[in-house]
Amino acid sequence: MNNLWGDSLSGFWSAWVIVITLGTIVFCWWLLFANRKTDKQPNADGNVETTGHSADGIDEFDNPLPRWWFMLFIGTIVFAVGYLLLYPGLGNFKGVLGWTQEGQWEEEIAYAQQQYAPIFDQYGEIPVPELAQDGQAMQVAERIFLNNCAVCHGSNAQGGYGFPNLTDNDWLYGGAPQDIIATITNGRNGLMPSWQQLGGTNLRNVANYVVSLSGAEHDAELAKEGEAIFDSACVACHGLDATGNQALGAPNLTDATWLYRQPGQETLDAVLETLRNGRNGHMPSQIAYIGENKVHLVAAYVYSLSN
Repeated sequence: MNNLWGDSLSGFWSAWVIVITLGTIVFCWWLLFANRKTDKQPNADGNVETTGHSADGIDEFDNPLPRWWFMLFIGTIVFAVGYLLLYPGLGNFKGVLGWTQEGQWEEEIAYAQQQYAPIFDQYGEIPVPELAQDGQAMQVAERIFLNNCAVCHGSNAQGGYGFPNLTDNDWLYGGAPQDIIATITNGRNGLMPSWQQLGGTNLRNVANYVVSLSGAEHDAELAKEGEAIFDSACVACHGLDATGNQALGAPNLTDATWLYRQPGQETLDAVLETLRNGRNGHMPSQIAYIGENKVHLVAAYVYSLSN
């Protein structure tokens, strides 16, 4: 029984749907024959029985369906029964032909792998900078990017709030070919802890100092007060010169690129929000989505966007 229906849960729901479907088919069969009238004949006065419906003086006759129409209904019922037996695709019950949509999908994926894997393997032998110059390869890579990466980074790869812009030269984890490949392969998990414990005054002082590093508008006196706090609490990740640390994914604070600044938001307010609440960025590994043999190609496409 388990071989036919699979586990108890999927087997139950498979049986449930099949029973309901069969019940509906049987009901339609009964309804069709229960209302079939083949012996309707005019009475002695030449009148035919009506359904009782009348509109604008026109009566609706209670005549049987035309034979061709009746046989069409029979055909649809027979087709439904045959389809249910051949292609149920419910749970693990695969029907007479052993077909399921999952099985068909797996076959198509296997066929695609067989057909195209050699092409991707060939691309994998070409260095990323060289592959990035191959227009045909980049067309293929762009389609993979749009299907898998654009949901976060945008169709133009310029990112958005919390999602890095891939078209500039500002990289959290490095923009060298091997760094991009590592990011796509392994994913990234960035963590900026909350510094709420510093208190509101100190947070504002540090925020002004951070903003001053990129030349944005700030309060010079508050920034001077915040420098000492930054040197004791922030340099471990962002470095003595505040240019960041790509090994940790700590951003460069001396440029004008801000990952967590809303459009139109003041830079000081965005930095304060980050200091107060912290940040927890996650870039998932793409191996399960695009496959290992496509990582090299997508890395070359990402590399091409900023080079």
